[in-house]
Order: sequence, then structure tokens, then C-alpha cells
Amino acid sequence: MKFICTTLFTVLLTACINDSLSTNNNSSNTSIATKGKFYTSIKEIPVPEGYERIMFAENSYGAYLRNLSLKQDNTVYLYNGSKKGNQQAQFAVLSMDVGNKDLQQCADAAMRLYAEHLYAQKQYDKIRFNLTNGFDCNFKKYAEGYRVVVNGNKTNWVLQAKPDNSYAVFRKYMDLVFNYAGTRSLHGQMKTVSFDNMQTGDVFIQTGEPYGHAVTVMDMAVNKTTKDTVFMLSQSYMPAQNIHVLLNPNADGKSPWYSKNFNGKLYTPEWTFTKTDLKRF
Repeated sequence: MKFICTTLFTVLLTACINDSLSTNNNSSNTSIATKGKFYTSIKEIPVPEGYERIMFAENSYGAYLRNLSLKQDNTVYLYNGSKKGNQQAQFAVLSMDVGNKDLQQCADAAMRLYAEHLYAQKQYDKIRFNLTNGFDCNFKKYAEGYRVVVNGNKTNWVLQAKPDNSYAVFRKYMDLVFNYAGTRSLHGQMKTVSFDNMQTGDVFIQTGEPYGHAVTVMDMAVNKTTKDTVFMLSQSYMPAQNIHVLLNPNADGKSPWYSKNFNGKLYTPEWTFTKTDLKRF
């Protein structure tokens, strides 16, 4: 849980808390025999029998997510190096740093993945996130040497450093975003999309009262015979922790795949979503 206290605003950013699950949903046609096996990337995780991965353009966000590396240690660690209490939610763990502060939580993980993709493509001008007070915090300005300064009721850019778009500076920018943005601001920034038009990179996101959560669609596959589509999800949680691929708690066997053919609610290990929670950057 992140508390932001400044002269401009004192706000409790919407974060994540446990949400109980107790239903048999998302269970059809998603089973894969993978228990005890580790994969080096998202693309190595096998699809269910009879399914084929959906094709992506080479430099697309979907292709970036599919090529992300995975840790060989399938343990989720918190920002302080300790193990997360619940080690039953993950199928795999992304090989991406979490930082050493309690910042990269729920919506932060969704923002991190999207920003990392844009940074890798050198699309610096597209890396921008609204802070909780609506301020447009963009990396292009930050890389030019400007820093966010709060003065009374105003948030302004002030030139304080030399131009630098290195990865180290990018990570400092992301920590700034994590500190001053959250599920509520990201929910307002993203556009709602139809569940039928789901794409890899879309985000299921809830603001909640007072807590919210977000998970990212990491990969998708389709069965050309049955026309069923399955998808994979990732999350961070609270406290800040490794981004990890989620297990489907209701699938037969150990599987990260969720079928789009579900009624009502989407049950994940630590949160419940609906089809209307889907948004896109």
C-alpha cells in the first residue's frame, strides 16, 4: 500500500488486497502437463492441445510480451528480498527487477511492462502516465532533465539535470510514476475495449473502494476447430513483488491458460474480474 503525502495532495493510492475465490470457472480446454518444468520465456510455455498461438507483428507489444524472459527460480520475492507468503498463485516468474522499494505493485506492473516495450522501441515520447492528480508525467520531458516539483496546489516540471535517456534514468522515472500513480489514475487513462476484441497487452483493471487491482494479458492462443480462445495473465501485488504469470486456479492440472468462454466472472488466484474490466493503452 502506497501513501503519498505532499502539499499538493495526500492520497492513498488504490492497491491490492486478497479477494477470495470459490468457483469452477475458466476450466475448459486449458490443461497442460507442465508441473515441475521451467521455461526460459513466455513463448516456450506450451499452449493447450489443439490450440495455436495468435500471430503478432515483429515489433508489436504482443511480440514483446511473448519474448519476455522467465526466471528459473519459480519463487516470487518481495522488494525487500523476502519470499511472498502465497507461493501458490504463480505459474512462472518474469526475469525483471522489482526494485528495492515498496512501489511496483498492481497497476505499476501493467505500466512497467508497457513502458519497457516502448523504451525498447525507443518510442520515448509515448511513455507517459497520468499521476493521481491528473498531471501528465511523460518520460520524454524527464529524459530532457526536467523533474516533477510540487509547489502548493501545483505540479510543475523544473529543469534540474542534464539530458539523459539511459535505462537507469528510465527506471528512476518509473519509480516516480509508481509512487504517484495507481489503479485509479491508470483506469482513467486507459480506454475501455470490448471483451470480444481482447488483444495481448490489454489489462483487466478495477479501481475498487478503496482498493483495486490490475492484471495484464500476456499471450493468447486459439483453437481453430472449436473457435475457443485462451489467454495468459500476469500481475504484481502488494507488497511490491516480482511480476509473475498467474495460474488458472480452476483449470485441470497446472495451467496458466484461461478460456474466453466463461460466464460472469474471471477468477484469478488473488482477484476476481468481469469482462467489462478490460482496458487498453
